[in-house]
Amino acid sequence: MSSKDWLEKDFYAVLGVAKSASGDEIKKAYRKLARENHPDHNPGNQEAEDRFKAASEAYDVLSDDKKRKEYDEMRSLFGSGAFRRGARAGGGGSQFDPSDLFGGFSGAPGAGGAGGAGDRRFGGAGFSDIFSSIFSGGTGGPGPRRGPQRGRDVEAEVTLDFAHAVQGTTLPLTLRSPGVCDTCHGNGAKPGTTPRTCPQCHGSGLISRNQGSFSFSEPCRECQGAGTIVEEKCPECRGTGGVTKNRTINVRFPAGVADGQRIRLSGRGEPGDKGGPAGDLYVQVKVRQDDLFGRTGDDITLTVPITIAEAVLGTDLRVPTLDSPVTLRVPPGTPSGRTLRARGKGVQRRDGKVGDLLVTLDVQVPTGVTDEARDALEQFAKLTPAAERGNIEARLRR
Repeated sequence: MSSKDWLEKDFYAVLGVAKSASGDEIKKAYRKLARENHPDHNPGNQEAEDRFKAASEAYDVLSDDKKRKEYDEMRSLFGSGAFRRGARAGGGGSQFDPSDLFGGFSGAPGAGGAGGAGDRRFGGAGFSDIFSSIFSGGTGGPGPRRGPQRGRDVEAEVTLDFAHAVQGTTLPLTLRSPGVCDTCHGNGAKPGTTPRTCPQCHGSGLISRNQGSFSFSEPCRECQGAGTIVEEKCPECRGTGGVTKNRTINVRFPAGVADGQRIRLSGRGEPGDKGGPAGDLYVQVKVRQDDLFGRTGDDITLTVPITIAEAVLGTDLRVPTLDSPVTLRVPPGTPSGRTLRARGKGVQRRDGKVGDLLVTLDVQVPTGVTDEARDALEQFAKLTPAAERGNIEARLRR
């Protein structure tokens, strides 16, 4: 993304948030737009695809604290009116070149002590680079840069079974996103033909115009800024050089991945422009609830019902895990709610250690008993001491 893009595009407006929005508000707004306009949900809808791309571009800047700060500073600088039309250099009538004003930031000989430290303030470009990418025709300023551009990042969402999230798995992920046209290999021309150089801009993609006391560049209207003109358009991409296509990649989800975790796959996003590197793929993980197991950090939880007799007398309890069953000893006199621990049967940590299985015992009281069972319980009550309720009785006697 060029510095000019940052000046021309209001990323806050694209996401529909205020400039003071928090990171969570920005993320929430982006996800809502991404869901509504994702190409998978809007096949053949070019407007939705454009909105999806714009939202992704805005989120790429505003979700990064460093990029967001640089973006705000740049737009604030231009919004302040410091470079209004008609500005003059000193008292003379020479033409004003904004790159001269900030030339000291480039580290060039004779620069006023700034050195190279300030050369990357805005999105990897110094002040002189920023101005020279917008204004041309000034005294000695370099021409606009039209080099390789990094591809956009892509977001996807995957829902995993509980066991797959704990133990790790590899799943195929099918993405529908822009890519290079295989028919014309990205040049937009019909096979057997080649684009010709634009006669208006001579291949630069920009036209210089004088405006008041300085000159500036704007995209060539003849070639729409491409620098070339396609006489016979590719039948597959209709001259755009790109198509929306499906691609399937295998994604490895590590053991212990948690619900809500975001996995980054470097270089698996949209392809770059003009030979630039591809963007990244971010996979948002959602984990289905299991009908038996739960999870607390690196421990797996399980609730097991036991009878009154098992709680009083004790028992050996066989319980399932995500691999093989284990047997736990329930000691006599175990109260309801007690937790037993099966070590090493939980979630594997990054350091190689494994969490535990925590089994919570739930003593169940029968709602209906036979006459024989009732007689046995009454006899049991006579033979066992009453519950200790001394403090309760004392309070009642007040």
